[in-house]
Amino acid sequence: VQLQASGGGLVQPGGPLRLSCAASGSIFSYNYMGWYRQAPGMQRELVASITSGGSTNYGDSVKGRFTISRDNAKNTVYLQMNSLKSEDTAVYYCRAVRFGLEYWGQGTQVTVSS
Repeated sequence: VQLQASGGGLVQPGGPLRLSCAASGSIFSYNYMGWYRQAPGMQRELVASITSGGSTNYGDSVKGRFTISRDNAKNTVYLQMNSLKSEDTAVYYCRAVRFGLEYWGQGTQVTVSS
């Protein structure tokens, strides 16, 4: 199982950015997929998650600004981030759970700065 995260970069405050997590194989078998982030000196935290049934969950700090979605045909999970703030600056990681095992992708840096 491989997870390839992409889409990070530098964005101005208030701007949008979309992250992608491409999974190897069909994501139908992934019970859970999520995005986490880790800022320097901070613990890794949940940003958003989506189950195979389509149920979503969001961290309190991103509710109303971020949207997680999945495209089963492309084996990809997206994180649409709007109204970005400087405190959203972090390395973002994709996580998947399949048959009780968890997998992490490499991180993608998101920097929100003017």
